[in-house]
Amino acid sequence: MDIALILGLVLAFGALLAMIDMEGASITALLLPAPMVLVFGATIAVGIASGTLRDFLTAAAALPRAFRGQRGSTQSVIDTIVSYADKARTEGLLSLEQGVADEKDPVMRQALQSIADGVDAEDLRILLEDAIASAAAGGRAASRFYMTLGGFAPTIGIIGTVVSLTHVLEQLDKPETLGPMIATAFVATLWGLLSANFIWLPIGGRLQRLGELELERMTVVMEGMLAVQSGATPAFVQERLNALVSDAGSTKSRSRRAGKGAEQVSDASETAS
Repeated sequence: MDIALILGLVLAFGALLAMIDMEGASITALLLPAPMVLVFGATIAVGIASGTLRDFLTAAAALPRAFRGQRGSTQSVIDTIVSYADKARTEGLLSLEQGVADEKDPVMRQALQSIADGVDAEDLRILLEDAIASAAAGGRAASRFYMTLGGFAPTIGIIGTVVSLTHVLEQLDKPETLGPMIATAFVATLWGLLSANFIWLPIGGRLQRLGELELERMTVVMEGMLAVQSGATPAFVQERLNALVSDAGSTKSRSRRAGKGAEQVSDASETAS
């Protein structure tokens, strides 16, 4: 579990509380139900209205993942693929079907089943690319939803402040109450800025980064299983996949080489052996 998001939020809110304490203010002055209900409730509502219900459900389902972090390391995926390469070389491609039931990764499971069913390399690449594109689209939708909330929240906070100040103007005949009422009015703006920069934007950015890592991992799975299908040696599979993730963005460019991956791996494996 990657605690970067939790750690960052704790430090951010801790810095805020430290400032409040150093200023001699009271935290209870900020915890006002009315502006918080408006800012959080209206922000989520207009976020839903700006997209589709499916986008909202996708974003809600992705929220635990933002706190949990990446599902698994790329290196562990490479080790698993190398073990499949060794099994395929010693027992044949049909033996890979034994791992379908126990494999938790959906892309890996689909690749194992397709290889065991005799799907050719070109069709397998297309199949896996479609699965990767579908998963990546869901991740982008979730990230975009929280980024959208981060854009709406400050403006909604200002709306809350305007509404409160309108009420303040109705009480000009009571000057002794104007100070506290004006201070209360600006709490909505505070929560708008606070929720955007301390909650929504960090979650959106976190999901975006996790999506990039997941795309890299799935691309490694695709290229690795294509290498396994072509009969590459375990040592060559490991060397190729390690090189594939050696620098940022390399997996994206290599995954577009449709129609070339399996043939290149097969030729190289024959040379290595």
